[in-house]
Amino acid sequence: MFGDIMGMMGKLKETQQKIEETKKRLDSVLIDEQSSDGLLKVTLTANRTIKSIEIDDSLLEDKEQLEDYLVLVMNKAIEKATKVNDAELGAVAQDGMPNIPGLDMFK
Repeated sequence: MFGDIMGMMGKLKETQQKIEETKKRLDSVLIDEQSSDGLLKVTLTANRTIKSIEIDDSLLEDKEQLEDYLVLVMNKAIEKATKVNDAELGAVAQDGMPNIPGLDMFK
């Protein structure tokens, strides 16, 4: 019994380390999103850190339109990044969970 617990603790620690490594790797995974007309482009990491925003000069003439574009494109980019992030971290966490009776909610 005690060996099982030690084995599970080791597995959890290993999984935690893999999750941290995956988070670091996701900092280098870039997500690109743009408005349908290409006037606004956003790049962020899979960890949802903004890397760049490109704004076409024509959008600078209409503050309200620019704000609308930013909200729309940023939300789409964040949604994409979140899906990548969740899929990657979820796979690592699920793979590393020890088989503890009653704690199968993560599977």
